[in-house]
Formats: sequence, structure tokens, C-alpha cells
Amino acid sequence: MRFYYSRCHIFNRVAHFCRNLLGRQTTSSDTQPVASERPVTASDRPIQETQKPVRRRPAISADRPRKKKSNKEKANGSDLPMTVIPRDQHPISRNDISDNALKVLYRLNNSGFQAYLVGGGVRDLLLGKKPKDFDIATNATPEDVRRLFRNSRLVGRRFRLAHIMFGPEVIEVATFRGSHEDHEVSDNNQSQQAQSGMLLRDNIFGSIEEDAIRRDFTLNSLYYGVDDFAVRDYVGGLADLKAGIIRLIGDPETRYREDPVRMLRAIRFASKLDMQIAPETAEPIARLAPLLRNIPSARLFEESLKLLQTGQGYKTYKLMCRHQLLEPLFPLIASKMTEQHDTPMERMLDQVLKNTDYRINKEMRVNPAFLFAAMLWYPLIEHAEKLVQESGLSYYDSFSMAMNDILDEQCRTIAIPKRITTTMRDIWQLQQRLPKRQGRRANKLLEHPKFRAAFDLLELRANVQHNPELQALAGWWADFQASNNTQQRSMVSELGQAPVRKRPRPRKRPRHPSAKPASRHENTNE
Repeated sequence: MRFYYSRCHIFNRVAHFCRNLLGRQTTSSDTQPVASERPVTASDRPIQETQKPVRRRPAISADRPRKKKSNKEKANGSDLPMTVIPRDQHPISRNDISDNALKVLYRLNNSGFQAYLVGGGVRDLLLGKKPKDFDIATNATPEDVRRLFRNSRLVGRRFRLAHIMFGPEVIEVATFRGSHEDHEVSDNNQSQQAQSGMLLRDNIFGSIEEDAIRRDFTLNSLYYGVDDFAVRDYVGGLADLKAGIIRLIGDPETRYREDPVRMLRAIRFASKLDMQIAPETAEPIARLAPLLRNIPSARLFEESLKLLQTGQGYKTYKLMCRHQLLEPLFPLIASKMTEQHDTPMERMLDQVLKNTDYRINKEMRVNPAFLFAAMLWYPLIEHAEKLVQESGLSYYDSFSMAMNDILDEQCRTIAIPKRITTTMRDIWQLQQRLPKRQGRRANKLLEHPKFRAAFDLLELRANVQHNPELQALAGWWADFQASNNTQQRSMVSELGQAPVRKRPRPRKRPRHPSAKPASRHENTNE
């Protein structure tokens, strides 16, 4: 069949060439060929039954034509001239880019698509930092990317994109986004906006110029291409990067309403990059902070980890307090903040965030469960004492109820996973058991898998409260961990015997006079 197909293919080309040769019309020997005379192309070949038609993938779909930019877009910075920084004028090298990201870029380019490295990867490379990940923007649709890469999957409904998996590394590929104002779309899966202005669907595709305007901050709107190794700047991001300014693209209030998480991103970038937020970008944040309540709690949990566990948690926390962004994420903590910032809870927040930053910068492991347990410890204690007064229950029972109430309230704003809340409960419950060290209790507590985290929280409490009893208890446990078995037994014996708790005997019910005596063949308690 292959031989038959190749012969037919050759005969068709020869026949077509002969037809063009016989139909050639010239007026003189030096006359240029007419428009009908041109080389034979694939579109001129008759399609055989065994030959599939060639599909040409347009950069933009035919049902979404390009339109001229609106005056509003021009006011937002789209009228700035594009700046191309050639290879010899920027420090980005392919040696600093992931091999997997380069594979994706080259394959997209070789398949006839535009593809650029974009976002935080380009920003960090220009600053001389090591990027955490690499994102790619292209004019290929998510379906095109899925056909080119078998190791990819399409994710997201609000913002549809492709994840290409190379083992543990994931390369995120997004299609150029277009303006919603210039496209009339009736499909809610492509474009949908809530009454508050938040974009529920953002799947309008466009050109690279439109995509640059649709991004959030100017320093994240820089594109690096492997075809010419140049950096493209459409919105003045390179100037803001050099000046150390976090500037939102477009009207700040409109962009914040489209996605309120951009307020948190502005705070995070300012802390991470040690930059200043532009005044027009910072002004609406405190006023629009309540819009974060419309964001899904699962997404806010991921954002909270990025804010507090990236090595600049303390600085980020201070910026969040300044711009009133703490209340939408941690309402239990924000409601107990004071102007003097000198309560045990506030001192605990400062110390635990500083310790977390130190461990991250030293490349030590951190546990989000410990961070959240320390942050919510004093709201938990206050609520437990309130339940003791109101319900009359024992402190142990009130403490258990308070744990449930505090976790339920906090998970309404940020959806802390169960694997983390379970560890938080263990750390909290061990605070009640650490003072009880007599007998075998000390050794059993030392074997508990969450003992070390509970001990760290005990030390924090002792340092924050300046309580002599807590400091003595924390010192005793520190010595107990460093001692051998003989020394540990001596330390426990010095504490004395554990108080014996008498169990109340169950009272016997008085026998009714008319009740028959139990038979000697029946089982009795005697």
C-alpha cells in the first residue's frame, strides 16, 4: 500500500506540473510569470483517500477575531511601545533555565506556535535569583498543547491551562489571554463575571500584546523567547523592576475586583523582593480587603502558606496588618489585635514567624501545623476559659470543645486540611499533658510522635508569657531529653509519686421491697 501511495503521489505531481507548463502564458521572453505560475504546494495536490488533509492551526480562532484596542486599554498602559532587550543586554542564560522548560519551548516553536518564558521565572532570572518554577505563555490553545505533549493534562475551569509533567517538575503552559471587552462571548465557560466584578471564567484567548495587559503586575509581564534569546517588555516592567516598584497593570480597583487575591500577591511580592508597592496600587487594598471573603477557602489556604512560609513571613505579616489584610484570613487573630502590639498572642505571632523564617532560610524543615497551632493558641485558651464559665464543664471538657470551635471558625476562611488539623489537635492536647511527668508518663510523652512540636510550643509560651512556672517546666523537659536513662529515672523520682486518683465506686440501687431475691443459679455481683 505504501508503494502504491508513493507512485500515485509522484504521478499527481508530474501531471500537475505538466498542466502548469502547458498553461503558461508569456508575452515575451523577458516577461515575468503571471500570478497563476507558482511552485507546486501541498494545497495544490489532490487528496487521496489514504491521505489525511493537513490541518493548519491558527494563532487565534476564527470565531474570536482580533479587534482594535479600546481607549481604556490604552489608558492602562497598552499604548507603551514594546521594548526588546537583546541577548547581550540581559543576564538570562539557557543554562539557568530548566531543561524541561526548554523542551516545551522548542517543541512549541518547531510546531509553528509562539512560545515564551513568562512571569516569575523571567523576573527572578533578571534579578539573579533561582526561579522556583517556570511558566510558559503561547498562542497554542490548551487542546493544542494536549495533542503535542502526551505527558500533559488540562486543569482549571476559571483559568484553563495545561500542566506538563516531567516527574516531580511541572511546567505550566497558558494560552495568551485576550480582553473581555473586545469579544462578544455567549458561552459562560469562556467568560463569566460576578456582580462584584470578580472574573469567574477567564478563557478568552488573544495575542501576546493582549496577554501582557491581562497580567497582574508589570514585573511579571516580561517575555523571554528561545528563538532570538531576547526579552520583550510591553508594559514598562523592566523599568519597575530596576526601580524596585510593585505596580499593578491597569486600573487597580478594577483589577482587584477581577481577582481579589492580587492584593495578597502584591504584599507577598513586596516582602519577597524587598520592593515598595506603588501608591496607586496600594491605596485601594484596605478598602477592598473584604472582597477576599468571596475567594474559595481552599485557595486562600494555599495563599496563606505562600505568605507565611516562604522565608519572609514576619515582614509579610506586618504588611498585612498595615493594609488590613489579616482579618479576611485570620479573623480570630485580627479581632484580638491591640494598638500597643504587646499582648502574649501578638508576641507569640512575632516570635513564631521569626523562627519560621530562620528555619526556611537555613533550609530546615517547617511544619504548617505547628505554625497554625502557635498562632491560634491564645484564641483557643480564651475560648476554653469562656466555656468553663458559661457551661460549668470541667476545663478538660471545655478545652476539647474549644478546639473544635476554633478549628471550625478558622476553616471557614482558610480550608486547613484534616491532616494538618489532626496534628494541631495533638500539639494542643500535649500542652495539657506536659506538666504531668510522674511515674512512666514522662517516658511515654517522650515517645509521642508530636512531642518535639509540643515542646517547642511550650518553650514559646514560656518565653512570651515570662511565666516562671512555664520556664521551669520547659527547662526540665529540655534537661530530660538530654539525659540518659539513669538520669531520667532520677529526675522523675525527685518529682515524687503521682497523685492517685480514686475512682468512685458505683452506688448500689436500693432493692424494691416487692422485688424477688436473686436465685443462687443466677449471676450476681457478690
